[in-house]
Amino acid sequence: MAPLTTTTSKAASDSGLDGEQIVLGMSAAFSGPSRGLGIELYRGASAYFEHVNSTGGVHGRKIALKTYDDGYQPDPSVQNTMTLMLKDRVFALFGYVGTPTVTRVLPMLKKFQDQTVYLFFPFTGAQAQREPPYGDFAFNLRASYRQETAGLVDNFVSIGRKRIAVFYQADAYGRSGWEGVRRALKEHGEKIVAEATYRRGQRFESSMGRQVEILKAANPDAVICIGAYAACAAFLRDAVDLGLQVPVANLSFVGSESLLQLITESRPDRDRYTDLLVNSQVVPSYEDARIPAIREYRQLMLRYNPDPPQDLLEQAYSPLPQSFVSLEGFLDAKMMVKILDVLGENPDRTNLESAVFSIQDYDLGIGELVSFAPDRRQGLQTVYYTIVDAGRFVPLDDWKRRFA
Repeated sequence: MAPLTTTTSKAASDSGLDGEQIVLGMSAAFSGPSRGLGIELYRGASAYFEHVNSTGGVHGRKIALKTYDDGYQPDPSVQNTMTLMLKDRVFALFGYVGTPTVTRVLPMLKKFQDQTVYLFFPFTGAQAQREPPYGDFAFNLRASYRQETAGLVDNFVSIGRKRIAVFYQADAYGRSGWEGVRRALKEHGEKIVAEATYRRGQRFESSMGRQVEILKAANPDAVICIGAYAACAAFLRDAVDLGLQVPVANLSFVGSESLLQLITESRPDRDRYTDLLVNSQVVPSYEDARIPAIREYRQLMLRYNPDPPQDLLEQAYSPLPQSFVSLEGFLDAKMMVKILDVLGENPDRTNLESAVFSIQDYDLGIGELVSFAPDRRQGLQTVYYTIVDAGRFVPLDDWKRRFA
C-alpha cells in the first residue's frame, strides 16, 4: 500500500484543505536509532486514514499526511514545523514524536497563534503540552508520564519494592519522567535512591555498564527507565549481564516491540533478560481480540499494511505487524477523524477548539470513553502494564506473584 502522503502544492491551500483533501502535518523520527517510533506511529495512523479515505473520506474530503523527518532531534523538528505552518499551510499538526521535539515546537505555536494551528495527539506524555503556558495549543489522547510513573511506583511500593532507581535520557523527556518518579515516591515518603543518565541518540551497541554500576551500588529494589528502545535495551542487556537482578520498568514511549526485538536478536537466552521486565502502556493489548477497536486495528493493519514514507528512509526497515506504537497511532487517527467529522462540510481551523470541546463520552472502542473540555485537554487516562511471555508482551495481572 502506497504511503498516505502528499507532495503536491495544490493539496495545501492557505487553510490546509481544498475540495479534495484535508492536509495534516507530521514531523517525527523516520531515521536514527528511534526511527521505529515515528514509522510505526505513522503506519498505525495511516491504516485508519486509508480506511476512511477508501469509504469517501470526511464529508467528501480525503485525509493526507504531509510528513517530514526530524530524527527525534529538536532543531529539525522546529524547521519542519515552520515549513508545515507557513509554507505547506497544513490544517493541523498531528502525531509528533517525543518530548525534546515537542517542547521546542510549542513556543512556536504560541508565537504564531494568529495562524490558529494546533498540535493533535503527540506521542509524548510530558507536562509541557498539558499545562500553561503552552497547554492551550495542543490536545492529547494518551495518559501522561506522571500517570505512568505514578502507577509504576505505586505498584512497586505495594509489593515492598520501595528503593527505586532511575535510568533516564538526559533531556526534557528524561527529566519529565524523572520528575514523575520523584513526585510519586514523595507521596510514599520515599526518594529516588540513585540515578544515571545517557545522551539521546545512543544505539543498542552502546555500553551502559557505567550506568548499571552506578545504580547497582545503591542496591535498588527496582529501576524505572525513561528512554527510547535502543538505549533502554542496551541498559537491560548490561543490567542482567552485570548482575543487577531487579525488575526493570520502561514507559510506553520506549517502543516495547522494538526493544524486545533487539534483545531477542542479540541474546539466544532471551528469557533471562525479560523475566524481570515490565513496561507500562497507554493503550490496551493489541492481542486482546475481545476489544472492538483491537479487532478493527488488526483487520485494517492487515488489509492496508501501510508503507513508511520511502523518501524519508535512510535504510531498509522491516515493519512490525502489530505494536503498541502503531495501535496508538491508529487510535489517534480515529480520534482525529471524529473531530474532523464534527467540524462538518466546511471545516475551519478557527472552529477546531470548539469542535474538540463538544466531544463528550465518545467511544473509541477500547472500553474508556473520551471527553474533552477547556480544562480537560487529554482524552484518555488509563495506564496498562505488560510483561514478556513466550516472546510477546502480555498484560500483567499480578504484581506480587511476578515481582515480590
